Amino acid sequence: MSWSGGKDSAWTLHRLRSLGDVEVAALLTTVTEGYERASMQGVRREVLHAQADAAGLPLLEARIPRECDNATYEAAFAAALEHARGRWPGLDRIAFGDLFLADIRAWREALCARLGWSALFPLFGADTAALARAMIAAGMRTHLCCVDTQQLDAGFAGRAYDTALLDALPPQVDPCGENGEFHTCVEAGPMFSRALSLRRGETVLRDGRFAYTDFLAPE
Repeated sequence: MSWSGGKDSAWTLHRLRSLGDVEVAALLTTVTEGYERASMQGVRREVLHAQADAAGLPLLEARIPRECDNATYEAAFAAALEHARGRWPGLDRIAFGDLFLADIRAWREALCARLGWSALFPLFGADTAALARAMIAAGMRTHLCCVDTQQLDAGFAGRAYDTALLDALPPQVDPCGENGEFHTCVEAGPMFSRALSLRRGETVLRDGRFAYTDFLAPE
């Protein structure tokens, strides 16, 4: 399944395992070379691997260069899926944590179909307000690691994703950040065998817009 290090992919893993008739073979993440972080979310590579270890799954990497165009991304994604199929012959389904953006879903479905894979969306169509509170109630512990300051105040960067944060979000901001308002980094939850106790680092503004808060793996 597609893995970003954030709450939606983590909850998708939990949901898939709860179904009982689905076995997740591995997590697949996109890492930007040079930065050595998950693309978009900015989660460190070592944190991604610590999360996968806590989830009891191998982590496969689709590595892309900085300033990556769509064709290069698709080639890296295709290579990662081929690697997965070589390791687990017959594997042909990949799950994503998308919630309600129909255009993104359609793009993923088309891309996967071209590569001979089926795309699954276990959370799609969920009420994001209810979903957010369900995640928190289930013991998921996560923090905002990236905030789009054009949609949400930079002061939210680094904050715990809890009911107090949900209550403080402006009404135009989706409770799960599905419109790109924010991204998260998960350190505990029912999908993990143990909490990670990540260490919070500095917050920096990049591209004059995105406030990134660094989270480091336990020493």
